[in-house]
Amino acid sequence: MFALIDANSFYCSCERAFDPRLRGLPVAVLSNNDGCAIALTREAKDIGLKMGDPYHLAAKRPELQPLVWRSSNYALYGDMSRRIFETLLGMVPVVEPYSIDEMFLDLEGVPGDLAQLSADIRACVRRVAKIPCCVGIGPTKTIAKLANKVAKQDHNGPGVCDFSEEEIRQRAYPSIAIGDVWGMGRASVAKLKKQNVETVAEFVAMPNDQVRDLLTVVGAKTQAELQGRVCFPFNDAPATRKSLAVTRSFGRPVLTWTEMEQALASYAVRAAEKLRRHRLMANAMQVFMRTNEFNNDPRYSNQATFEIEGAADTLALIGDALRAGRRMWRDGCRYFKAGIVLLDLKPAADTPANLLPSRDPEQSARLMAALDAVNTRYGQRTLSPAVAGITRGWTMRRERLSPRYTTHIDEILVVTA
Repeated sequence: MFALIDANSFYCSCERAFDPRLRGLPVAVLSNNDGCAIALTREAKDIGLKMGDPYHLAAKRPELQPLVWRSSNYALYGDMSRRIFETLLGMVPVVEPYSIDEMFLDLEGVPGDLAQLSADIRACVRRVAKIPCCVGIGPTKTIAKLANKVAKQDHNGPGVCDFSEEEIRQRAYPSIAIGDVWGMGRASVAKLKKQNVETVAEFVAMPNDQVRDLLTVVGAKTQAELQGRVCFPFNDAPATRKSLAVTRSFGRPVLTWTEMEQALASYAVRAAEKLRRHRLMANAMQVFMRTNEFNNDPRYSNQATFEIEGAADTLALIGDALRAGRRMWRDGCRYFKAGIVLLDLKPAADTPANLLPSRDPEQSARLMAALDAVNTRYGQRTLSPAVAGITRGWTMRRERLSPRYTTHIDEILVVTA
């Protein structure tokens, strides 16, 4: 038996958790560079804001003046997701994160009323992490996710939907659109509509061979899951990620190599930190830079992909990124975005030793451990290579950024009497 817990308007809820003045108000969180709305509260939707609406246009609309805008604060959101995860670990045998705001729960063998347990879990997350959630229950992941969607759509309901019993599912399926099913994209929905299949009940009743021919084996597995047969079990171990990207749009056009050098170096620093946190090594790198294709500036885009010595050393990755970037750099362009992607990631423990390494591996490991220890204790960028820059005028716009309440000691919430 599975459950899926999903935070409601997660980014906005994180903002409200530390600023009670936002409760009941329409709130929207913006994308990188304060570009467009990527998270909305129900109050924001009710006054007419839609997902993806650009800020520079929405801010001028009279009906949207009550909106409270926030820049994306990923440090806060990531830490709040961790807090939810740790809360859940104390209540169920297995927790499998699906995204930053969704997690599958293993309820197999858990005694008692599962609906009541889910209500208790939801209340605990709200009390400990201050994040409102909904829970869906089902004998498969697909059914649990569908139940969660039904729970979220019932704004005045209990926040829990239990689809564990087949009789309940049979009553519900005829009224649920096939597009509400996990993994059913627009192309799949369009194909099914041509077959006059528009509800979950009609999809479940289709012959399996017809589903496989129409939607391949993935669609057949989705149908089986909706029928109550498990095709997507819990992972025994988290999958090793194969790539890692650090990319940003600049807050203003980058015109000089010095600024591009700082940007690529800072991205390499961040990527190396992520590698070491996950105990991975990179064996290839891609570096890219491009201008804005949506304005009248001269267009230029370039990228390079190449093998690197398996490493998670910040200085080595900076060197690799800058050598590639310098070859691609073209004077006279107004660069809009750049980034690096690390490829062919392998667990550090499984990476064979290099017979003739370019850097002393033991010395590198000690240096990186010291660097991470200082930055963990005193905050990100306390120690950073000078080439990554001190003042960074090119960084993305975040003019409405809330404090990083849980990850930066200087921004911790202060309660006064």
